[in-house]
Amino acid sequence: MAPDLSDLLIFLTLMFAYKFGPIIGLTIILPLVLIFRKADKPVWAALIPFYNIIVILQIIKKPLLWFFLLFIPISNILVIIGIAYELSRRFGKQTVFSVGIILLPVIFLAILGYGKAKYIEDDNLLT
Repeated sequence: MAPDLSDLLIFLTLMFAYKFGPIIGLTIILPLVLIFRKADKPVWAALIPFYNIIVILQIIKKPLLWFFLLFIPISNILVIIGIAYELSRRFGKQTVFSVGIILLPVIFLAILGYGKAKYIEDDNLLT
């Protein structure tokens, strides 16, 4: 019996995830580690799924309710936009940078982590 197309697609997907999953994961985790370091948060938190989102909410000074809103359809889109906007503001970036975080997070989180952007903790200094 010959394998059908769905078996082939499942196999190719698993092979892609096996080969490139760690690389994709590291391209997100390493910038998060640097972002957490700039915000004086524990860098190990970037490695723990879900907890790293809670730490990001602490960085942008938003309530824990936002974490739970991420699990509700439609509201999760608004929360992701809000997180990207506030994260870019906390590092002195403009609104256009927020769009970049949403559309190309690997690149724009790397710019925040590796770049010269500094974390702005004081709410009065935000523009």
